[in-house]
Amino acid sequence: MSAGGAFGDGGARARAAQLRRLIDYHSHRYHVLDDPEIGDAEYDALYNELRDLEAADPQLITPDSPTQRVGEEPVSDLVKVAHLQRMLSLANARSADELRGWIQRMRNHLAREGIEQVSFEFVAEPKIDGLAMSLIYEDGLLVRGVTRGNGEVGEDVTHNLRTIASIPLRLATDAPPPLLEVRGEVYMSLSDFQALNERRAAAGESTFMNPRNSAAGTVRQLDPKLAAARPLSFWAYQVGVASDGVAFERHYDGLRWLHELGFPVNPDIRVLESEEGVISQCQSWHERRGSLDFEIDGVVVKVNDLELQRRLGIVGREPRWAIAWKFPPTTAVTTLLDIGWNPGKFGDLHPYAMLEPVHVGGVTVRQATLHNEEDLARKDLRIGEEVIVLRAGDVIPQVVAPAPHVAERAQRPPRPQPPVRCPVCDTPTVKPEDSVFTLCPNRACPGRRWQLLTHFVSAMDIDGLGERQVSLFMELGWVAGAGDFYRLRERADELIALDGFGQTSAQKLFYAIDASRAVPFGRVLFAIGIEEVGDVTGRALAQQFRSIGALLDADVDALQQTPGVGPKMARRIHDQLADPQMRALIADLAELGLCFEEAGPPPGEGPLAGSTFVLTGTLPDLTREQAAAMITAAGGKVTGSVSRRTDYVVAGESAGSKLTKAQTLGVPILDEAALLELLAQDSSQAPGADAAGAP
Repeated sequence: MSAGGAFGDGGARARAAQLRRLIDYHSHRYHVLDDPEIGDAEYDALYNELRDLEAADPQLITPDSPTQRVGEEPVSDLVKVAHLQRMLSLANARSADELRGWIQRMRNHLAREGIEQVSFEFVAEPKIDGLAMSLIYEDGLLVRGVTRGNGEVGEDVTHNLRTIASIPLRLATDAPPPLLEVRGEVYMSLSDFQALNERRAAAGESTFMNPRNSAAGTVRQLDPKLAAARPLSFWAYQVGVASDGVAFERHYDGLRWLHELGFPVNPDIRVLESEEGVISQCQSWHERRGSLDFEIDGVVVKVNDLELQRRLGIVGREPRWAIAWKFPPTTAVTTLLDIGWNPGKFGDLHPYAMLEPVHVGGVTVRQATLHNEEDLARKDLRIGEEVIVLRAGDVIPQVVAPAPHVAERAQRPPRPQPPVRCPVCDTPTVKPEDSVFTLCPNRACPGRRWQLLTHFVSAMDIDGLGERQVSLFMELGWVAGAGDFYRLRERADELIALDGFGQTSAQKLFYAIDASRAVPFGRVLFAIGIEEVGDVTGRALAQQFRSIGALLDADVDALQQTPGVGPKMARRIHDQLADPQMRALIADLAELGLCFEEAGPPPGEGPLAGSTFVLTGTLPDLTREQAAAMITAAGGKVTGSVSRRTDYVVAGESAGSKLTKAQTLGVPILDEAALLELLAQDSSQAPGADAAGAP
């Protein structure tokens, strides 16, 4: 039935308008407030109904319709646009003394203006490492989005900014100003960046270097469909040019107004009344930097009083009333001395950089990751040339690019190539068509075995067995496979005689090895080294099949019924489980008493059925594996990342970005005591949000 037949012309128009309001409302709750009221299926039903109405009668389409976020045709070029008002740069401060000097310079300037004894109020905002944007709204509708460019002129990227769900196409007010400019930052969160790169790698596409470059490249795409496929976000940070009638006394009042109009504003922006408070806040951001889900390179500090801003004015291209507290650099330039290659546990050869020692991010760096050979080629790194090294927070140092002057050289060293023979076992290497890695095909390669064995002892949480001990036992010929760890007690006298061991340490090691027999089935599946099976997938397989016998008997179709397992993953898991060496390993470990049966209830049963948990940080008494096993035993599900579908985050000491994201999304947070209380509830009681406690 046509739209007209279903509603009549007037009814269809009214219904389309109603649907636009509903979709905008629910999109705002989802993307800006992180507090959705309806599920994805209900949202999709509203969107599909509006799309069908507009398809039946194109006259119903309006510029602010949610269906118009992605345009039909790519633009031919990015048009240069002059800003309504200059987008300024910021002066920098790198220490408390420099920030105090900035404040004193403002006092001196105001004193020359006849304003004495000023009491400043400040606003401190995280300096997001993204792209500054100017959004222009006319009568409440988004009409133009422009990059900062040189501050005077930018590029019109409206077609791509419209695809960002957190940027409203229409202001959330019945009385919009005739003209409003909103300034903010387009960025890509670290979790979205990682997920994007994982999808691209799985599809055989090149991966991106960092979130900022990904966001910059996406914003400048000519085809909005490509931009829509990449997860960009936006935070508003300032009211720019506005019509008469839009006026505030304080900068922070403008931010609150923007939030009311539907714009996301960073929730951690703070109003501070003293310079010591500003310094403390900047230092706090610096300490938290490595745990955030977005990249920041400092803190922007502004005078809150807009009249004082006006009186302070601008010097050159910088406002006197704002400054950027810049964090210590996390990059440095040094020489790439050589490239080494290490086999992973599945034979994949990983390149790493050997560097002229350089001090960066508070440590001396001599080696850095290069991820994979495709990444190495994309960055165009050459041995003997200067490169840029990045170390952010506690992240492993990485080489991100050649030094800027290198690419200009006419003569450069040859491109490095992956080895034709494994650097550990000298087996000829292979390069599958669908792989970004060159592989060592030798399953007996000592490098591969060492990786598998260190992974096993880590996954099984065997205290006292680390990389050094695994290497030692392999060199002595005591350990060739995972089962040999459980036979070490037979060599007790020899082990006690080794340097670094004794009666007490040996007994502790034997106790830890024996205790690992109780590690749950899902964790064992993760530990034995099945490609594609991480901790979360291991638990899902254990819950789905309940025993190793059922899992080994499962065909590809049955494996696909496991949550999170798709066709390609199911095929790879099936083929590995069918391998005689894998089956021999499983049989050996089962004979040695490891757990290959699921103790918890089947999926959908138990007091925590339907609840999804994420674990982060170090708990006081439980390991994460023990906590996960208890949740799974009660019917709950443990996943590896926080989303709006997460019901609880269990946070311990040194919780990182997962805790930050949970707080941003409003996900209930449990400490260990609250988790145990939740687990102790009777199965007839629904887990309540009042169980949440501070981590």
